[in-house]
Amino acid sequence: MHSALVRVQNVFGFITTVAFCTAIVIAISVTVIPQAPTASIELRNVQVVKGRPHYHSTKKEEYAHIKFDLNADLTSLFNWNTKQLFVWIMATYPSKIPSEPPSQAVIWDAIISSESQRNPFTPFTLYSSLTAPTKPPSKVRRPSKSKQEAELAPGLIRLKNSKPKYQITDISGQLSSTSNVTLEVGWNVQPWVGALTWTMEEGRHWGRWKGLTGGRSKAFDLPNLKVKGVNQEAVRGSGKPERAAEASPVVK
Repeated sequence: MHSALVRVQNVFGFITTVAFCTAIVIAISVTVIPQAPTASIELRNVQVVKGRPHYHSTKKEEYAHIKFDLNADLTSLFNWNTKQLFVWIMATYPSKIPSEPPSQAVIWDAIISSESQRNPFTPFTLYSSLTAPTKPPSKVRRPSKSKQEAELAPGLIRLKNSKPKYQITDISGQLSSTSNVTLEVGWNVQPWVGALTWTMEEGRHWGRWKGLTGGRSKAFDLPNLKVKGVNQEAVRGSGKPERAAEASPVVK
């Protein structure tokens, strides 16, 4: 007859085996869910400034400040195994040394949580919902169509004339007159269980997963730097100057 310790070990081994097999099934099951993300990104304004890009910088150097428009539909990347989605915008430009690969710098990023991550189900939430006092119905303002769309579909991103989170700097300290600069959208899906998945380029596919449609801006050139003062800025383009970002970004 087995002792109590042996029985506990057998039960524990059976539970861990079942949990491990369930996790494998969940990780594999998401491959049958189709994915077709789309994105559109456009340049709004670009400035090249000479100064200290960070408060801890010890020397003055050139850095770029890029404003952009982003419309992305990444709702197909969310499923029952998605914990959160990490999205970024990367600026790519040729290196100063022709033999070196292109330089890349992230100018914006965001973490989009899934509904299960935002509102996790626990015994405490169930108890609160059952014991919460009922309030009489009150007149509620009807939300706008754009707000309803964002609430129903996590993964929608609407940014208009948005400011970057990070400035672009180069190891050489010079960025003015840099040509063939592009902005690209990328992401990383972080599941509850299973392997991380990264951006697939347009035209590629893996099973029912399609690569990103769009997600790359037209090539543009960084403006020349007019050195007339410490805070002198060179703005590319003509006509009326661009106003600061006014629209509220929607990242869901």
